[in-house]
Amino acid sequence: MAKLIALYKHPENKEVFDEYYFNVHAPLTAKIPGLREMKVTKVTGSPMGGEGKYYLTCEMHYDSLDALQEGLRSPEGRASGKDLMGFAGDLVTLMIGEEA
Repeated sequence: MAKLIALYKHPENKEVFDEYYFNVHAPLTAKIPGLREMKVTKVTGSPMGGEGKYYLTCEMHYDSLDALQEGLRSPEGRASGKDLMGFAGDLVTLMIGEEA
């Protein structure tokens, strides 16, 4: 199983971010071919106290690294990436991982 992991820093306006993320971006991303599961987590704090560095995480699960890469190259994957850069390019860090 391969994952694309998105870590989002705290947006300036959380209400506007949430509205766009959950009503526009997430549904667009959910259409990517090969995507098996998408888990979104709102970060509620840090063990050290305070709100922590990140506001939201999203794990997108694929059967394999090849399936993940094919999905990202698809028209739906490219549309999701373009949308992401347009609304959260300065907030997001993307990583690829494999479950151990």
